[in-house]
Amino acid sequence: MSHPIIVIGSGFAAYQWVKSFRKLDQDTEITIITADNGDDYSKPDLSHVFSRQQRATDLVKQSATEFAQANSVKLITNTYVTAIDPQAKTVSIDDQVLTYSNLILATGSRAFVPPFAGNATDEIITLNSLQEFEQAQERLITAKRITVLGAGLIGTEIAMDLASSHKQVTLCDKAASILPAMLPPFLGSEVQHTMALNGVDFKLNRGISAINRHHQEMLVELDNGEVISSDVVIAAMGLRSNTQLAQQAGLMVNHGIVVNQYMQTSDANIYALGDCAELYGRVRAFIQPTMLAAMALAKTLAGTATPVRLPASLVKAKTPWIPLNLAGKTVGSELTWEIQRNSDGYVAKAFHVETSELSGFIVSHDQAKAAFPLLRLLPGEVA
Repeated sequence: MSHPIIVIGSGFAAYQWVKSFRKLDQDTEITIITADNGDDYSKPDLSHVFSRQQRATDLVKQSATEFAQANSVKLITNTYVTAIDPQAKTVSIDDQVLTYSNLILATGSRAFVPPFAGNATDEIITLNSLQEFEQAQERLITAKRITVLGAGLIGTEIAMDLASSHKQVTLCDKAASILPAMLPPFLGSEVQHTMALNGVDFKLNRGISAINRHHQEMLVELDNGEVISSDVVIAAMGLRSNTQLAQQAGLMVNHGIVVNQYMQTSDANIYALGDCAELYGRVRAFIQPTMLAAMALAKTLAGTATPVRLPASLVKAKTPWIPLNLAGKTVGSELTWEIQRNSDGYVAKAFHVETSELSGFIVSHDQAKAAFPLLRLLPGEVA
């Protein structure tokens, strides 16, 4: 008796793999086990739900039932896997034990919220999934003053979207400039200036001392003693891979579940994919590498071992006031910059100071058309 491929998780990585695999193999049984309701949606769309006046149901592309029927899979929803036994090739759920031929861990990531002091830390909202948005949407709709903790990509996108929907937004970060992992300070300051002109308040170079509730207000206390009064506090302070199941099963784990070029973990019959996987030394949380990994793994499990190749990938920031496209290495003291500006925006090229080779680039507004020619000039991460 052959056993199914079991997939744990129902996010983008899991469903992308299923769709890719079904193009190659229509017969192998697939069982998906997910802790949520299994509806198919685009997670990046969470960054602009406010300006579009969308509710959680508006983001669903296919219901769980529709997805299962369209892709001939068995879908077990609202269910947690409690254990994996690699030797027996089984997973445990509730009072059942299921046997797999191969197992794919697509357990995703969770929003990181530091252990702040204060009596309202359990009221902090995160928006890392459709379910989290659904739980928080009524509070977010009625809130007028919103504090966003974290000025990275997600925090900046959310702050811009909230301000576009006429919320009073404060964006906080301990860094001196916004988008510090993506933009050099002189370009980050331009995004900040534009956001400030559109009503966003900034508290940078500031840590958070405590978050408390006082009557109808949430009070965010900064490390300089300043207090921000808010109706809602959103944390966008990074993600942490969900590796607990893998650790309990004895798999190799670092920042994510460590995989080789075939997305294979330290166990030959267990694979990892998406935000939970550490591929070539890094967790790769963007769409393009996840798609490429899912397609490669589909081919591998369909019978043709296919290593993941990662060309230089383009990141499109959902920052409509200053649309940005970037790729390669764009921060670091080893870079020198060349910037061309005109009425269409700017093209900023980063060169390595010692080799003079193009290391990365950032293009804004209508200069997006310059992105793909530049992208072809960058070396792939893994060719």
